[in-house]
Amino acid sequence: MYQHIRRSAYHLAEDGEPWTEDFRALAFPEHWHADLLELHNHGRDEEKRRLTLPTRRFDGVLQTLAPDVIVRPRPRIPVEPMPEHSHRIAEDFWMYVPASASDPLPDRSLSRLLDAWLRTLGPYGAGQDPGFRSALLASSADLKKNLPAWQPVTGVELLGAPVTAGGTAAPESRQFQLATDALARRILSLDPYPFEGGELRFRAVPRGPRDQGAEIMSQPLCRPVKRKEWWFSVILNISLHTAPFDRRPRLQLHWGVRRWATHPRAASKRLNLPYREATTVYLRPTIPWLPGAPATERYALARLRRDRAADAFTWSENDTAGILRGLSPAGNFPDPEQLLTEPGSWIGEGRGVRAAVVHSTRMGKHEIGTGFMPNQRAQLTEWAEQALPDMVVRVPDLRRGRGKGIGAPENRRPKPRTDEAKKTELLRETRARRANLGAQVRISGGRPHRSGPPLVEVRLLWQSPEVRKEAVAQFARALGLDGDGGASAAAVTDRDFDEARPGAPVVLEWRTEELTLRLRCLPLTDGLGDRLVPDPAVSPKGAALATAIGERRRALRSWLRADGADPDHPELALVEIAHRSTFRPSTADPKFAVRLGCADAGVLTQFVVTPSTDRQIDNADSIEHRAHSAWLDGLRQLGVRVLPQHTLGDDLPEGLQYAAVWMVKRRKDGPTRLPKHLPVAVLATPLPDAVGLAAVRGWDDAAGEWVPYPRFLLGLVKQAEIDPEACAEPDPQDGGPHSSTPRVTGKQWRANLAQQRRETAAFLQRLLHSLRGQPTVLIAHAQNSRRHWPWLQDGRIERDLIQTGHAPAGRLDDELRLVRVRGCGGREAAQWWGLAEPGKPQGQPAGFWTQTVPPQGEPSAGDRTFYSTTERPGTHAVSPALDRLATRVNAAGNLTSQAGTSAWNPTLLEIAVLGCHAGDDQGARALGNPDEAEALALAVHQLRQAPDYAAALSLPLPLHLAGQAQAYVLPMLAESDVSPGGMTAESAVEREGRSATGDDLDPDLMDAAGLTTEPERGDDDG
Repeated sequence: MYQHIRRSAYHLAEDGEPWTEDFRALAFPEHWHADLLELHNHGRDEEKRRLTLPTRRFDGVLQTLAPDVIVRPRPRIPVEPMPEHSHRIAEDFWMYVPASASDPLPDRSLSRLLDAWLRTLGPYGAGQDPGFRSALLASSADLKKNLPAWQPVTGVELLGAPVTAGGTAAPESRQFQLATDALARRILSLDPYPFEGGELRFRAVPRGPRDQGAEIMSQPLCRPVKRKEWWFSVILNISLHTAPFDRRPRLQLHWGVRRWATHPRAASKRLNLPYREATTVYLRPTIPWLPGAPATERYALARLRRDRAADAFTWSENDTAGILRGLSPAGNFPDPEQLLTEPGSWIGEGRGVRAAVVHSTRMGKHEIGTGFMPNQRAQLTEWAEQALPDMVVRVPDLRRGRGKGIGAPENRRPKPRTDEAKKTELLRETRARRANLGAQVRISGGRPHRSGPPLVEVRLLWQSPEVRKEAVAQFARALGLDGDGGASAAAVTDRDFDEARPGAPVVLEWRTEELTLRLRCLPLTDGLGDRLVPDPAVSPKGAALATAIGERRRALRSWLRADGADPDHPELALVEIAHRSTFRPSTADPKFAVRLGCADAGVLTQFVVTPSTDRQIDNADSIEHRAHSAWLDGLRQLGVRVLPQHTLGDDLPEGLQYAAVWMVKRRKDGPTRLPKHLPVAVLATPLPDAVGLAAVRGWDDAAGEWVPYPRFLLGLVKQAEIDPEACAEPDPQDGGPHSSTPRVTGKQWRANLAQQRRETAAFLQRLLHSLRGQPTVLIAHAQNSRRHWPWLQDGRIERDLIQTGHAPAGRLDDELRLVRVRGCGGREAAQWWGLAEPGKPQGQPAGFWTQTVPPQGEPSAGDRTFYSTTERPGTHAVSPALDRLATRVNAAGNLTSQAGTSAWNPTLLEIAVLGCHAGDDQGARALGNPDEAEALALAVHQLRQAPDYAAALSLPLPLHLAGQAQAYVLPMLAESDVSPGGMTAESAVEREGRSATGDDLDPDLMDAAGLTTEPERGDDDG
């Protein structure tokens, strides 16, 4: 068994020399601002006037044309006052270049670049306005007379940082770019990475001022899979992070795969690009973009958007491409139609500009697998480590912490070996599931039953006989029920199922020792499951769609009420619905309205997709698996769970309960356009008379009480109002002057966030008050919650204190403990591998991990920060030695590779015990038994191994349940899209075209430094 794991993370050596570099820097020419802002607002109405200049596209072109330039964001107004212990640098600059770079941006090149940028400042159509052209010429002349000058900046520390009052490193905001870029340059200077059959040659990728990291990417590689050629590149992301209570910031390396769209669709003869979102294209010129500019080895980024008027795709003018097109020599910029119809001819080597379109899952299947398995990841990392400066070393390896083996709970899910043992375990599992349902009825006050065991009724709302038959069979299988529910005895025919109506369904019934189960089968008729068709007489389009959603919602509520659904007695329905690919446009998907209408009638929903030959999912095994999984997921919504039992004995308080808080965020691609949020909380309390069972409740903030989980979910639907503006199709130019969607200014965004933080503080105060009197661990998720609860940021936390609002931090209540977990969002979890014996491949061990050397003396990060990894599920049995790069000749004499196999890597989940009662703490004295941070962290690790789940969870169970609740606030998300805990497998990340929320990518101190970050464009980087 692996005893240690290694991370691709690096910090300054203890008591080592600082890592410093010399730069030349350019201050932002603030004297430009007033005149250029007038140019930008030329012809705009008063209410549409902008308050700041759109420098983002200019910054992007700067980094493309001047490869040595590092562009910094201009300082922003902080959302709230800076904490007293925060640190900010006295002076920052707009641009930096290494002191060794020669003439990074000649005046002639800068002048041409400024001219191209100025042309993009005017409102839509301003280029035809003589007044704008005159103002443009005047501004250009003034700028060229006052070009800023470079000045030397020496001895800039790249990894040294002051420390907060809580003992955590607080890097300067510029270090997030300067340090990562410096390491990227050193790696680019290495010899190419060799592998069997070739070598990797890397180039830099431009990163925006707010991307806070560096990225390099290899040349495109071609691999034949299934008799077709497919292209991909290897990417390396370098980012700077802090860790709780660690006095040294760390650099982290993240390896991934970027796949290129290679084959057009057979029907349209071009790539299948999403119509509502921009698609990223990487460009590489073979000659400089601009005569006189330095030669560049960097890629350029451009975006293709749909032009609704021409019903075609074009380069986004409000992006880097809008400037590059005007600067590039004639004929060198790719024609969008040719690029989409012949993408393979633009990839790889060739004359002129080379171009590659990033693949997304919306385009269909790509035969190149994602990610790297640990052995090859370790080899790539070892090559990159050659570039580390002498004073930068790898962080210590982690060793197994407390607990036996993988740190499993007392009631871990068994792994029977023989067929007989499997049958016995299945019998025990289904019996336990029935007992849990019976307990749920007693707790939540289900429907009364005249005599005998409790009664549980569920519904099957079906559309195809094939799914109906399989759903009935899988319902019986999920609960270990014998027979067909009386269908044979009553001679129920297919016609009976077809003619069933509300109030007269086909009812199948099973009686068991634990409870009576009834399955009410109803065909989803009258178009209730069909696509939404907005009324063309209603205008605008967003209002028409909102009206259609409301009508379907009311119709479904009435339909279910006619069948006896009662909001006072929550029930479950499995709803068959067509695959979302059949609903075009995507806003016509009825799932939103179906879930809302069912919830209004007091019915929880789980969806199963109708088989589709187009998606090759119509085989019996697939239907069986999907129906079975859907029932299990649906039954879990009813609220009683098997709680993992910790193995800590008296080291944890008796009757310890677990609370979790989650921030539901309405992203800009969700049901609402303005940034809003809703804090939710879930509480899992062990049942005293049922070992291993826990009552799960949700916090009803309006009533100020904990309510059963089903009622909690249904209550959240009240928060899912429909915004007609949100339903409107966004403008191709993403908020341009002719856009139908409102533009949120920076001032509005800051005001919204400040208000949301006040609401969150009030919510937390009410929540914490409700938890008094019983030992409780409150679990929060860093990437999800720290923007709205700033205390969770690394730069704010202090040991054993808590702060919910503007009041000073105070000590924890005697019964409360605070634990924060952090996953792979924003690449904050380091990539890792298990250290194998010499000659064997590196592995992926599951377990609970702590620092290699126990801390001594003063408190350190090691005694409060721990790590959790879980076992691979059986569906991801990939060899740790998978080689994605090599091409070999097989026994038949043909080239072969493993490029088509996807990698799978469990996330290294960080568990930080921010607050507990240890040592001579007042709470510890009151309890009579001091807390041990490692014991609390191990209990949280064990919460990921819930016995009633086939595989380990990406988050502790209470936090997982809190995140799942967002499906009832954001019902436009498909079931497969809801990922509250982030991806369990990094290889599953397929994010191109979907903007991530900013807090998932911001380093902890960016808010505190008064800087905001643009959402990063996701990549297919497993």
